This record gives sequence, structure tokens and C-alpha cells, in this order.
Amino acid sequence: MDLPLPPPRGLHYAPVLRLNPYGTLLAALFTGLVLVFAELGSPKPATDWRWVDLLSEGGLCLMLAVWLGQLRASRPAGPVTDALAIGLSAWLLGSGVDLCDELWQLPKSVWWDNLLESGLVMLGMAALTWGLNGWRQEQLLLSNQLRRRERGRRDPSQQDRVTRLADDAYMAHQIDAERKQAPPAYLLMLGFEGFDTLLREAGVAEADRLLAHAGELLCLNLGPDDLVCRYGGDRFVILLPGCQPATGHRLIETLRQALAALSYAEASGKRRWQLPVRAAGQKLLDDHPGSAQMLALARQLT
Repeated sequence: MDLPLPPPRGLHYAPVLRLNPYGTLLAALFTGLVLVFAELGSPKPATDWRWVDLLSEGGLCLMLAVWLGQLRASRPAGPVTDALAIGLSAWLLGSGVDLCDELWQLPKSVWWDNLLESGLVMLGMAALTWGLNGWRQEQLLLSNQLRRRERGRRDPSQQDRVTRLADDAYMAHQIDAERKQAPPAYLLMLGFEGFDTLLREAGVAEADRLLAHAGELLCLNLGPDDLVCRYGGDRFVILLPGCQPATGHRLIETLRQALAALSYAEASGKRRWQLPVRAAGQKLLDDHPGSAQMLALARQLT
């Protein structure tokens, strides 16, 4: 059972250099460049247009604007976002100068157009390089925090929308990879009893919040090389590389008690839910695909 997310919120663009109307200011600068070329230069006849250059330079400006919008819509405000946005903006303006050169012929006394184009592009490349270095440091921190959710491979198409954990297809891939390794491994699954009652009485949104909290709790109780994924419905599947069966049995009980102790309060605060937890586990089998091993555990919980 795949529970849907609540309706998405409206699109929000992060400010750049603490300027909320940054997009408007950038559009005004771009428009100003066009007006300067229109005022100082003379339009080139259409017969002199180089369509390949016009399409490529115009397409580049469009793509840079799209990238800038995606960047501001997907990142929080901060120095890294500022650097990346400034880099894309300078590159966009430099490309805009190049595009205007294709449409207007400036007098020979105007010498600054090539210098402006090159300077803006160089500024953009420098700012992007600095921003990408900061983004790399962010990614290293995030990757370390997400080790129990990703285990070295990131694929948004295999991420559960409710818990932000990987899904069962991702876990099957990881199990199949682990089966080829020499050290032993252990596979376990946990699920809530009475989850259908919670879903029926409290609603989908509250059930989603419980699953999200449960996923966070499991991550806190696992080692850095372990992997937890959502199998479906109220069930979570966990892969423990290098884990002996005896250790796996003890961890099953530890995780079961941790989830069973989770006292979940509804957003309204009117009611708390504390559901019993079922659990099952087995040594990872090297002659069965991951999907079949997870299905066998799921049947034990029914």
C-alpha cells in the first residue's frame, strides 16, 4: 500500500544576496542590455542573421534561466546558493551580450561589448566554481547523514515518497549485490499491528507522519553500514551487512521494542497512538533473489 503525500505547497524561490525580487532585478538588467544595444547599434538585416548562432545563443540564455529557476526553487538561501545563482546570472548576462551582437551592429567606436561579454562569462565561471566547491562539501555531509538510507547509491526514482527512505526495488538491488559478497548478512522486516485502524480513524496524513517518524527512529538505531527501506504499507525492511544470525536475532528484538515504544501524537494533539510491532528475520540466502527473500519475510508477518 503506497500512501499518497499531502498536496504540494506552492513554488518558493530562495532569495539571492537576501534579495527576494532577485529574478525581477535580473530580468531588468537583461532588458537594460537589450535597450543599450538597440539604442547604440543598428539592427542587422535578416539576411545577415546566422540562424545557428541565434538558436544556440538564444537556447543557452533560455537554459541558463531555467537552471537558475530550478536552483532557487530547490535550495535554501545561503552563501552556496548565492554563489551558484550569481554564477548562472553572470553567464546568462554574458550570453545575452553575445546574442545581442547577433542582432545589432555596434559602431566601431564601441569597444566594450566583447570585454563585457568575456568579463561576465569569466565572472560566472569563477562564481560557479566557488559555489560548486561549497556544494561538494554540503553533499559530503548529506551523504554521510543518508548512509543508512542510500548505502552508496542515490536514485530518486526508487525513493519512497512518504518516509523518504528507499523503496523495495532499491532494497532488492542491494540484497542481490550483497549476496555476491563473502561476509554473512542478515535481513529483517518489521511492521505495525493495527495500522489499518490508525489509517481509518486518523486519516492518511496522520498515517504518513507515523511512518515518517518510524523511519527516522529506525535510522537512529542502526549502524553506519546498515540499510533501512520501506517495503510497503506499514512494513520496513532492513539489511545488516556482516551480521551473524545471533546478532541479528538480538537486534530484531531491540528494533521491535523501539518501534513499539513510539508514542505517536496526532497533529491536533487530541490522541496518541502506540501500536504493537511484528518482526521477522533470517540469514541472507545466496541462492534466492532479493525480492523473493523480502516476500518470504512479509508472509511471516501476516
